[in-house]
Amino acid sequence: MNRNEQYVAAAFSRQSGIFDESFSGNSIIQYKRRRVRDLVTAWLPANSKILELNSGTGEDAVWFAEQGHQVHATDISSGMLEVLKAKVASRGLQNKVTAECCSFTDLQTLKSKGPYDLIFSNFAGLNCTGEINRVLAQFDRLVNPSGFVILVMMPGFCLWETALLFRGKFKTAFRRVFSKKGVKARVEGIPFTCWYHQPATIAAALKNNFRLLNTEGLCSLVPPSYFENFPEKHPALYRLLKHSEDRLKAKWPWKFIGDYYILVLQKKS
Repeated sequence: MNRNEQYVAAAFSRQSGIFDESFSGNSIIQYKRRRVRDLVTAWLPANSKILELNSGTGEDAVWFAEQGHQVHATDISSGMLEVLKAKVASRGLQNKVTAECCSFTDLQTLKSKGPYDLIFSNFAGLNCTGEINRVLAQFDRLVNPSGFVILVMMPGFCLWETALLFRGKFKTAFRRVFSKKGVKARVEGIPFTCWYHQPATIAAALKNNFRLLNTEGLCSLVPPSYFENFPEKHPALYRLLKHSEDRLKAKWPWKFIGDYYILVLQKKS
């Protein structure tokens, strides 16, 4: 684990006790989770074996387990994993979810090496590394023939974020544009660096062993979740934006200019 990862682990361990409570009432986060889960469900066969990267408090791991899948959840934050394990135990899912503290840059050290039917990473965990090619190079040996990789990541441009220019938030509006050497973030007072990886970069790094099946934008028309209470303040507009995004999510330019993008790739047989 490198120095930046140590900071990330410490930051999210410090936040782990309040993480779920902080975001549980956010309607846009609920929309994002639904979108991601619907997409995964559309591609993934029943009773699949999933390797989840940056699993956090286990919201997705538990959901997948309840759908009948087997999940090996990994994270570098010991605090997040403790919350995950407690959540799994409280739901009686110990036979469906296992957990391991492991960096996605060191997947060769995994105790459970698979192979898996899906490698899944949600909500920009992979944006916390500047060594993305090192991460992606490990995927081939971990995925079954015809298995999938589904990644939810932040691109180098977000329409809503850039629009913050008109609120005078110049630094936020352009932080992704000037992110070649990474952008400083801070969680619970602990600083670390994030990188914004383009969809084409990910697809190119995996092209020898995986084919790109689908790219979707997430929160390209719907505002990002840090626009708190937007759905409650503007319910009619929010419904319109959701409907529009659901229609346009896989079309240019909307699939490239959201707060996130979702990539679906399948291993070449």
